[in-house]
Amino acid sequence: MKISLKNGIALSIIPQIILVKWLGSYPLFIEHNYSEGVYPYISKFFRALFGWLPFSIGDLVYAVLLIIALRYLIVKRAYIWSNLKTFGRNVIMVLAIAYGTFHLLWGFNYYRQPIAERLQINDTTSITQQELVQFTSKLIDRTNEIHRTITTDTSEIVSFPYSKKEILEKTELGYQNLEAELSFLSYAYPSLKESIFSVPLTYMGYGGYINPFTNEAQVNSLLPSFRYPIVCGHEVGHQIGYAAENETNFIGYLVTSKNKDLYFKYSAYGMALGYCLSDIRRTDETLFKELYKSLNPGVKKNFREVADFWQAYENPTEPIFKSIFSTFLKANNQADGIKSYSKMVSLLVRYHEKNPW
Repeated sequence: MKISLKNGIALSIIPQIILVKWLGSYPLFIEHNYSEGVYPYISKFFRALFGWLPFSIGDLVYAVLLIIALRYLIVKRAYIWSNLKTFGRNVIMVLAIAYGTFHLLWGFNYYRQPIAERLQINDTTSITQQELVQFTSKLIDRTNEIHRTITTDTSEIVSFPYSKKEILEKTELGYQNLEAELSFLSYAYPSLKESIFSVPLTYMGYGGYINPFTNEAQVNSLLPSFRYPIVCGHEVGHQIGYAAENETNFIGYLVTSKNKDLYFKYSAYGMALGYCLSDIRRTDETLFKELYKSLNPGVKKNFREVADFWQAYENPTEPIFKSIFSTFLKANNQADGIKSYSKMVSLLVRYHEKNPW
């Protein structure tokens, strides 16, 4: 039986999925041949191609494709209903092309070796409550200290003196500094931009995203400046080939905490502290309150600033989008889904255990 080209492309999604999962079961192979092999060339090519533009080509492409899809559904609705089989085939064909392109251009990074192995730290052993509390206490001390240095007043909120564009540029400089210590996190041909979708991203509850097809890192420009540096560092972590959210959270922390700028260090410690306190709160509310009480009032104001920002955009669709994203992560080798973001705490503790402040 002769199979048409469109049917063949649509059917290819099945062997594609099998091939991806099979290759994904060999992380060492993915690490050497993709993540450290062809991917750096792919990434640098697209960053050099689009990075110099002040706007996101990927955002524009997504916007155009969305308009075309909506127009097609509206104008061709009668045809679609009378030809559901053909329409279904066409949808699967598009998904097959997108699936293959996604993995070739970026997605195989989900199956690479964990960054802990590269750093020669062991994050597979669960950290104890005592280790977490000791680390959190040190983090509180450092956060309070930097806050006092910046404000000279423990009750004053930290207001960042930089524009969002300046924070993007300082993030790029931070990666240059980090490269001297960890060469595998080098970042050439920067392509870090504000997203034109910042408003919808906020309503969906996202701080930014990596476009896997153009290798542009988009950051939600509406975010409070207190969080902005760490999100920038996180998204660049995706660009340089790390897909797991806990690992890019950790990379974002590393590059931001090692930045020479005190405001960046403050952002990094604040983010890390938020995750550590959340972990403690889940098991011991009393201990959480005791630790939180030791924060400078101004630090608490910065935390409140972020909480108020997200609360102002809460809406019924946000949990739906987060559930979809969580499902996407689970389908791509992150069993904890959206909860994987908080898994960076064990990386933090083990890293500083080996590399004390």
